[in-house]
Amino acid sequence: MFDLKNKVAVVTGASRGIGKSIAETFAKADATVICVSRSEAPLQKLANDLNATGGNASYRTCDISDGDSFATMIKSVVGEFGQCDILINNAGVTQDTLLMRMSDDQWSQVMDINLKGAFHGCKSVMRPMMKKRWGRIINISSIVGITGNAGQANYAASKAGLIGLTKSVAKEVASRGITVNCIAPGFIKSDMTDILSDQVKEELLVRIPVGRMGEGDDIAHAALFLASNEASFITGQTIVIDGGQIIS
Repeated sequence: MFDLKNKVAVVTGASRGIGKSIAETFAKADATVICVSRSEAPLQKLANDLNATGGNASYRTCDISDGDSFATMIKSVVGEFGQCDILINNAGVTQDTLLMRMSDDQWSQVMDINLKGAFHGCKSVMRPMMKKRWGRIINISSIVGITGNAGQANYAASKAGLIGLTKSVAKEVASRGITVNCIAPGFIKSDMTDILSDQVKEELLVRIPVGRMGEGDDIAHAALFLASNEASFITGQTIVIDGGQIIS
């Protein structure tokens, strides 16, 4: 169950956090994992570590905000492996500040990576997935794309945009055996949350019914399910994984 053998998966933002957890989980499920980020050193280490533990991994550096770069990267994957079955649009950045202080560059940088990058990814994998009549696209959004969050108008807008993108693309490709779904994580332990003060973390925990912050594996396991054959009747959906925060 949830076996990804003979599947080729591209994971963006794989060098750390949720992306790294997804890459590790997919490798354990026997997928060929292509780890993607802008920084080569951590990608190379991750790929080496996955291969050392019995996985099958390689890496590509790519600026996902550049459509030509993303398309070229996917073409190289298809050229080497003959297919691209799974795309995880995970890469994301923040530029947090109140809207009245937010610069055009802060808005554009977040949109270019978080939303435009996913657009480039979906577009780049469409032909090889349609040719095979099988594909899985999973976009990593956020609960703030549903609830909003003060000081994160750009980030929340980009993550809300991912949900709309997911629903629209899902309708376009459903007849071709391709599913497109979204995961909206709550507060997950990562580099982004490590910088929060202890007071802020304590205030967050009060709002999470299960009483803890999430782990990367909590998201990776859901991604594994959505990427599997067992999830073939699920498309256009947003799965919230937040320990119950959104309902509290």
